[in-house]
Amino acid sequence: MASHKVVLHFPVNQLNRPVVNELVRTYDLEFNILRAEVTPSEQGLLVLELSGEEDNFRRGIEWVEGLGVRTQPLSEDVVRIEDKCTHCSACVVHCPVDALVVDPETRRVDFIKETCIACGICVSICPPRAMQVQF
Repeated sequence: MASHKVVLHFPVNQLNRPVVNELVRTYDLEFNILRAEVTPSEQGLLVLELSGEEDNFRRGIEWVEGLGVRTQPLSEDVVRIEDKCTHCSACVVHCPVDALVVDPETRRVDFIKETCIACGICVSICPPRAMQVQF
């Protein structure tokens, strides 16, 4: 079973359609909502973790994109600006999923994008503003 974290950007014409319901039922996928922002009559943003067979995931994403929903992997949305990071580790204790960890040998902060859920806590905590969420 595969698991992928994806960001779905809904156009206004798809906000009232049960897209996620259709996606998980038709393509036999399980989902976990990591973040959701919907502005009625404007746009919608949904961060999901989708689990299921790899082929079902691929076909489901193709179907969603066919509806005009823009998709992208979550890992493309959270970035660390390496030049700004001082490796102070202020972010480490606040990350709810341990996507920011201190390397025990180098004492540098490592960012594990695959674990990140784009909650944005690190953005507000980071003293040198090295973390950014870009949806």
